Amino acid sequence: MRTNKRWWILLVVSLGVMIPFMFPYLTFNSDNSRVSISSKAIQYPALVAHICFAFVALLTGWSQFAQQIRRKYPRVHRQLGRVYVGSVFLSGMLSLVVILYVEDFTKAVSFLVLTGLWLFTSWKGYRTAVHRKFDEHRMWMIRSYGVTLVAVCARLAVPILLLTYGVLNGFSLPEGREGMIEEVLNVNIWTAIVIDLVLVEWVILTKRRQ
Repeated sequence: MRTNKRWWILLVVSLGVMIPFMFPYLTFNSDNSRVSISSKAIQYPALVAHICFAFVALLTGWSQFAQQIRRKYPRVHRQLGRVYVGSVFLSGMLSLVVILYVEDFTKAVSFLVLTGLWLFTSWKGYRTAVHRKFDEHRMWMIRSYGVTLVAVCARLAVPILLLTYGVLNGFSLPEGREGMIEEVLNVNIWTAIVIDLVLVEWVILTKRRQ
């Protein structure tokens, strides 16, 4: 029950962060995009689809850790697991398309690393389930969902990174407000990847000791 409560809190926080972020894209108007759009025919549709499939992964991935579903309704658990892996695969493939339009090299590499981790951990989670290695399956699914949550963590990290930028620069803005925001957005994905991977491995290590 304690673990379930933590997963519920995680879901509520994730939805609170992601729904406001998603809303402009649900208008299907490229003028409302939070990122620069250079191709309305390819980049924007791929970006919207990527976000939508990632949101499905966020919801179905959470359900994989709901003990009541896993124990009482194993068939539902398996079906939702397939939806999760399928959503990750589709969102990951679309992400590769979007990355082609990212002009900043640092951002492009961070998204590429993130996508690679997402696809690999999800594939391992699926393969271990197919081979009925359920202990390994659970560990890989925790890793996969941890990568799914990088998008949430990256947005939560922005205020902390803005404060860090101010402290390191003596609370001045040597490159102006826009320069500060740009620098923070260049590192927030890397920061989230490191934080999430450390937390995930800590959770896995804790479970192994129990």
